Amino acid sequence: MSNLPNCPKCNSEYTYEDGSLFVCPECGHEWSVESGTETKEEQKIVKDANGNVLSDGDTVSVIKDLKVKGSSSVLKMGTRVKNIRLVEGDHDIDCKIDGFGAMKLKSEFVKKI
Repeated sequence: MSNLPNCPKCNSEYTYEDGSLFVCPECGHEWSVESGTETKEEQKIVKDANGNVLSDGDTVSVIKDLKVKGSSSVLKMGTRVKNIRLVEGDHDIDCKIDGFGAMKLKSEFVKKI
């Protein structure tokens, strides 16, 4: 039996080689033979309004006044947001803002400090 690596997603030992990819028949995960690691599609890069790469724990500032949905209040330009978390979806920043509480923001409306 050949020495193929286990699936990095589900740790299955029943992987097989398909051209330049390894494939897991149990979970359907595919990864490249050369690197043996995750593909780029699973590593989403989130950038702010100026093109700076954001990561978990960064502090950002709001670049324009934003209406808060479901409330009559407005999140003012220049509001600092500390300790952000990056999540999947349209609103890709999850954070807690003093005076507003938990909120999701789009990365296009913030800049990294």
